[in-house]
Amino acid sequence: MENTRTYYKSQKEFRVYVASTFSDLVRYKKMGEKKEFNELLLKILPKVNRYIVKRLNTAISIGNLPQGKYRPADFIDQLFITAYEHFDEVKREKDLYPWIFKKADELLENTITDEEFDEVFFQNIDDFSKPAWNAMEEKFSTDGDGDLVMMEELDDISYGNKDYVLNQVFVEDDNNEMIAKLDKEWGEENIRKHAEMVLYHLPLPMRTVYELATEHHFNVEEIAGIRNQSLQEVKQLLEDARKALKTSFYNRTKE
Repeated sequence: MENTRTYYKSQKEFRVYVASTFSDLVRYKKMGEKKEFNELLLKILPKVNRYIVKRLNTAISIGNLPQGKYRPADFIDQLFITAYEHFDEVKREKDLYPWIFKKADELLENTITDEEFDEVFFQNIDDFSKPAWNAMEEKFSTDGDGDLVMMEELDDISYGNKDYVLNQVFVEDDNNEMIAKLDKEWGEENIRKHAEMVLYHLPLPMRTVYELATEHHFNVEEIAGIRNQSLQEVKQLLEDARKALKTSFYNRTKE
């Protein structure tokens, strides 16, 4: 739990730091100091790079992108160009962080083809039994889908923190008993793997909205801006993702 509190604190501090760079970025842009602009921008891109890495890996694993054709660095390079050329769009310092994600998301959306997600999985998730979940995880691990994430790129402590994962799924107070049960019986690695497997099979918009909310701590208004979606659409996608994850955990713990 201490790691989780530390994580939330570091996220808040990082967003404050990003906002603090706004005035300098504005000045560099006005003066045409592109080198200085990019050097400062680089310091606020680690979380964006994480977002790009995960989106690319998922797109490759489900066949929306060919293996080896794109690298995260390709999108970061283009993001530098886009950010410099369109920086005048950012009017307030608090808008800077979500705006950078919006531009990264647009670059990714223009490259990744439409996803054909597993509709059977999503429509029937309430009916999956414990044996069915176990078989699915075995296939998920065997096929290598669960090993695609570039761990050296993802140094965020939330990535493997069971308290963080469960607290994002079971947000109501009456779920404390379930969290304690999973914590005791499953362990950190199994909790993380199961959550990854479920998210992998969800529709791309749903998965993306959930990760923007839980990993990058954007609120629904910010996510709506990043994704060019309505508030209601974002709220529904986030609710559906949490429901799918919650249902999967409950069903898999049934005897």
